[in-house]
Amino acid sequence: MEYEFQRFWLARTHTRSAVRRLLTDAAEYGGWELDRLRLLPDGRRRIVLRRRIIRVARTW
Repeated sequence: MEYEFQRFWLARTHTRSAVRRLLTDAAEYGGWELDRLRLLPDGRRRIVLRRRIIRVARTW
């Protein structure tokens, strides 16, 4: 399977509930799933989302 990835950082000012809401919306409406979430010592979050790439085969 092939995946496409979306990587981004969130500042420490984002609350836990705001991050959860963001990830839930990405999963529900964009088809993304959480691949990695890393909480750094300074409070920032590094997030990697992924979703499957669906290839359409030609039918002649």
